[in-house]
Amino acid sequence: MTSSTADASSNHRSLRDELETLTTEAFRPELSEIDRLSTLEIAKIMNAEDATVPTAVATQLPRIAAAIDAVAERMSRGGRLIYAGAGTAGRLGVLDASECPPTFNTDPSEVVGLIAGGPSAMITSVEGAEDSKELAEADLKELSLTPDDTVVGVSASGRTPYAVGAVEHARARGALTIGLSCNAHSALAAAAEHGIEIVVGPELLTGSTRLKAGTAQKLVLNMLSTITMIRLGKTYGNLMVDVRASNEKLRARSRRIVALATGASDEEIEQALAATDGEVKNAILTILGGVDGPTAARLLEESDGHLRAALAALRG
Repeated sequence: MTSSTADASSNHRSLRDELETLTTEAFRPELSEIDRLSTLEIAKIMNAEDATVPTAVATQLPRIAAAIDAVAERMSRGGRLIYAGAGTAGRLGVLDASECPPTFNTDPSEVVGLIAGGPSAMITSVEGAEDSKELAEADLKELSLTPDDTVVGVSASGRTPYAVGAVEHARARGALTIGLSCNAHSALAAAAEHGIEIVVGPELLTGSTRLKAGTAQKLVLNMLSTITMIRLGKTYGNLMVDVRASNEKLRARSRRIVALATGASDEEIEQALAATDGEVKNAILTILGGVDGPTAARLLEESDGHLRAALAALRG
């Protein structure tokens, strides 16, 4: 055996030993013959497994809330929310980031998803990308981090070098850091200022963390972005008043949102949207506050985009 082969074999043994200590990688002997069950029986088992995920998330809600408040504070000063992960975790981050512009009218640069290996890794595995802390550092350097930015490392195992490296690099530059993993006592949580560990237990298919772990990560990422946007005034109650009407469905939704917020007639809604270049939040303010479009825009700017604050200032 050559020296290089021996080194590779040793590394593989070390990694295998490490994986065997992770809850997400644990083997479940009671499911070793799951392939012999009926489709309905397997579906019932999967459904029961998935039902345990929200309970696991609930144990971490205080940590999640603290992280969100810290993110919102920084974003209110112009900071960005940046997700960094590999494989499924990276794809979930990119997904969450990509849904913020149409939902909350954010600029694509405000919420960013980084995946190890770049955009092509969304659909094709990029070998070795997740094993590189240096790659994460290079990706973040392109973004020129500031102390108002937040970097969220996402990794089911909590050991993925790309996610850990991203958090370490960001923290060294004064950015807020969050580590989201699905194993207790993870390197990722330890590296971050805010460690969030959703321990969902072993998967139905051994090591397939696109299942419960992926669901848990999706739930937490939903909270991070959605509640942060609520804190930033991107909603009015539970209405998406900053929605970007980029297609027919969203244009119809925009009109429905204005109607729900104001109770105005269709004619009033059309007039308000025409006077505000289709901006839902501004249109609502013109109707509820009895002001014109330019005044609504000024009041919202003075209130940092918070519709309730603009209304309170007007009524005060």
